[in-house]
Amino acid sequence: MNCVGHINHGLWTHPRDSSVCYTDLDYWTDLAKTAERGKFDGIFLADIVGVYDVYRGRPDAAMRAAAQIPVNDPLIPLSAMALVTKHLGFGVTVNTTYEPPFLFARRMSTLDHLTKGRIGWNIVTGYLDSAARSMGLAQQPDHDARYEAAEEYLEVLYKLWEGSWADDAVLRDRGKGIFADPARVRAVQHEGRHYRVDGIHLSEPSPQRTPVLFQAGASSRGQDFAARHAECVFIASSSPKLARGLVDGHRKRAAGFGRPVDAIKVLNLVTVVTGRTEREAQEKVEDYRRHASVEASLAHYSGSIGIDLSQFALDEPILQTRTNANQSALAALTGGKEGATMRQIIDQMVLGSRQKPIVGSPEQIADHFQTWMEEGGIDGFNLARTVAPESLSDFVDLVVPVLQERGLFKQDYAPGTLRQKLFGGDAGRLPESHPAAAYRFR
Repeated sequence: MNCVGHINHGLWTHPRDSSVCYTDLDYWTDLAKTAERGKFDGIFLADIVGVYDVYRGRPDAAMRAAAQIPVNDPLIPLSAMALVTKHLGFGVTVNTTYEPPFLFARRMSTLDHLTKGRIGWNIVTGYLDSAARSMGLAQQPDHDARYEAAEEYLEVLYKLWEGSWADDAVLRDRGKGIFADPARVRAVQHEGRHYRVDGIHLSEPSPQRTPVLFQAGASSRGQDFAARHAECVFIASSSPKLARGLVDGHRKRAAGFGRPVDAIKVLNLVTVVTGRTEREAQEKVEDYRRHASVEASLAHYSGSIGIDLSQFALDEPILQTRTNANQSALAALTGGKEGATMRQIIDQMVLGSRQKPIVGSPEQIADHFQTWMEEGGIDGFNLARTVAPESLSDFVDLVVPVLQERGLFKQDYAPGTLRQKLFGGDAGRLPESHPAAAYRFR
């Protein structure tokens, strides 16, 4: 995230952490170069447009610990990161509730051009009332209503990205002085319940047209949305067994929308602490733990699930009630079961986070990853940083070579766009089985 503290809260206070330099462009370009050295598929920048003010009814805890506040725009560093890399992809979160689709379409097309087709979009509808108030609303729209509006939002974007310009619209004919053929460009005319658009997409066709689509919905409505639109889905399961259920569920839902069962790649969120030996890794996590902030993590949790956790006693069960906030965070909190307590939650906040880290030697980390892939059926991992940039460098230098030796990770990048790298093929565009294909300029 373009901020100091993202998921593992308080670790910015560690003497080797450099995340306080998040306003320095070198911080981002160095991260990108390290990730590409490790053959990472991409760097994912999350985002929120509000503050965590549910815990004790104030934002104080989040402010003290820099828990995702202050937070800068996630799109701005990407051009510079793309400049210093050749293959690394970039996923970025942008909220459909507050971004006008017409202008957002141009910004993503611009990034797709400048990155040579290495951009992806994590689709979110928001979950913070503080964001809604900042945008002039009394509170967030209802959870399912946000997804209903997002469906139409995607329809507008597909019309702009896929249907406004024909593949052969841009001629670049210097001799005749004709850059584009007006007969091969058309205005998008959309009038729906939530959006009205009458205009030509402002950008010429980019390498991918539609960016690679990421999503992380855990509610039934969110999973349906992902099954229809997403190419990559983020989950946060605590075990391979739980992951398997989610993976199978996502693939079954995708098939229900007429998409191939392998149309979606599922990435599980993990935190890794490694060292050259198991002992070194354990010493490192104990060192990190001294800097973790439980209070900041509780503030993050409370804002994410829409429930003030300060109201519960240590051993009082927290019922999984439906809230208007982040359903995936609530599901991760309780493991989908009733009766999680504050004591249990605090116990899992080893690094001020919502999940226990995987700790061990490179070989032990590789063992864990292999089990997740074989038993959980997942396609990859979303690595949450701890001490930056140390956690990334450690993984690149220590774990990646072991994964490569075992044939679990690529030796080098495939050519092409981010979509081609992830899914293969030579077009780089969404397949005909995706709903966006219906809006193409024929």
